[in-house]
Amino acid sequence: MSQTKDIRDAVESELGYDPLVDNSDISVKNINGDVALNGTVPSYPQYLEAATAARRVAGVKKLQNHLEVVLPSTDYRDDAMLTTTANDALTLNVAVPDGVEATADNGNLTLTGTVSYGSERTAAEQAVTYLTGVRNVRDDIDISTDADPVDVTLDVQDALDRNALIPDDSDVAVDTSGNTVTLTGHVRTWAEHDAVIDAAWMPTGVYDVIDNLDVTG
Repeated sequence: MSQTKDIRDAVESELGYDPLVDNSDISVKNINGDVALNGTVPSYPQYLEAATAARRVAGVKKLQNHLEVVLPSTDYRDDAMLTTTANDALTLNVAVPDGVEATADNGNLTLTGTVSYGSERTAAEQAVTYLTGVRNVRDDIDISTDADPVDVTLDVQDALDRNALIPDDSDVAVDTSGNTVTLTGHVRTWAEHDAVIDAAWMPTGVYDVIDNLDVTG
């Protein structure tokens, strides 16, 4: 059996195994570990979970999530209602600073404002992701804080060295230009990839992370 069929079948099985994903309208394509998900899902959390499930499969080196969220009629919310609900959720979340706002357009939420840390931007996304009526979340939140780029590089590298999921012989390299961190090198799995990305976002002064990591599978 070819590797192409092996990986595709394994991803399909994982999607069917995951209780958080309705895979009835999802198709999977694979070319040498470059996997694409096509079709529809009934909610934005399922859109995200389908990608997470696919990345758990050995041999998946890249993932293209082309799924479309098609809401059931009972889950539809008009833009005014969804905007109000999303802003209420942001206000009630203690991890999201004041000034972050959401605007809805046909179920697509856009987040704006300014925060001091990447973790606060992530918290804003998570605060609205599971709201009924959300089809997509676009994060246009800015990060602004005073930090020396040299310190940012050292902080990110120290975080990578501490992380239990990243092996001591990892060739992941950190390069900082201004307050933008670029990551290069190789990781074995998507779990290791996500650990590197999360570690890079943690230090104060990181405004953006460019992901040039290769997943070897």
